[in-house]
Amino acid sequence: MTSKKRKARKRRRIILFAVEMVALVVLGVVLWAVMKQTSMQKINVKEEDIVINDTVENNVAMKGYRNIALFGLDARDKNLGKGNRSDTIMIASINLDTGEVKLCSVYRDTYMNLGNDKYSKCNAAYASGGPEQAISMLNMNLDMNITDYVSIGFNGMIDVVNSLGGVEIDIREDEIKNLNDYQASMFSTETKERLTDDYVKVTQPGLQTLNGLQATAYCRIRYTAGDDFKRAERQRTVLLAILEKAKTASVGTLNDTLDKVLPNVATNLDTKEMLSVLKDLASYKVVATDGFPFETNRVTGKVGKAGSCVIPTSLEDNVVLLHKFFFEQEEYTPSKSVSNYSARVSSDTGR
Repeated sequence: MTSKKRKARKRRRIILFAVEMVALVVLGVVLWAVMKQTSMQKINVKEEDIVINDTVENNVAMKGYRNIALFGLDARDKNLGKGNRSDTIMIASINLDTGEVKLCSVYRDTYMNLGNDKYSKCNAAYASGGPEQAISMLNMNLDMNITDYVSIGFNGMIDVVNSLGGVEIDIREDEIKNLNDYQASMFSTETKERLTDDYVKVTQPGLQTLNGLQATAYCRIRYTAGDDFKRAERQRTVLLAILEKAKTASVGTLNDTLDKVLPNVATNLDTKEMLSVLKDLASYKVVATDGFPFETNRVTGKVGKAGSCVIPTSLEDNVVLLHKFFFEQEEYTPSKSVSNYSARVSSDTGR
């Protein structure tokens, strides 16, 4: 095998794995951008202003892990700072010793402390204070130690799918109207024009190829059975479909995909940090995914002005489960801060 072919295969492997590993190919896009020397949005956060609960710093079980927050934003005009609600919130936890990666969605309607001692749906944190407040929100409520983030806007998702020639998705009858309604609603907030010219109504159920706009709209559907939980499942379905298309795509197609999506990505990772993750990327493997609050410890209901929310029946118990999921801690004791937030959530919701 020639050196050129070996390099091409290595390059392809890195890109393909990035697609598998992170929601909306966000993390892979950022890492590969270093190699391409392509600019993207830099929305820096002051690490000293990010809240990390006191006892977390001394949690030995969390040592050796790198935790990164991933946000999919309702952003139409490449503005990825505050003012945008986060449609998707995920945490990627990387075991630096084994290369194992675990992903956990945080349901956007989860009722919790927004990082400023106000309580509402957690997706309001990014809109209120950008990535800095959103990261603090995750750390405060979940006893995490996140300082790094990656964000992507709607156009990024649209471009990824279109560059790969669409994705195969099995559409249910009760999803058709919602999918088309979301397509029709996705206009640029700046120009008031449709985000793309690809608006094509889905007219029948069954397995079919969705273009970028359709697939993004599909990811946003929530008003069917399953609500926000089904929405997260749809997002995972699209990610798997993207992976399948990427596996058969040429290196040129994958590079074109990255070129188009990069302007719709923001991060605070610097070059040194990206390279520290990139050097071991080939050894990474996604071993588990889940959602927070966990299925056995959540309900849905209306909470005052916040409206319909996902309610952790006990925030403390959910945090215990989260640390078992991420760090294999069989017996985790939540911080005093989490205990206080949990009591407030219970008081506000009656749970």
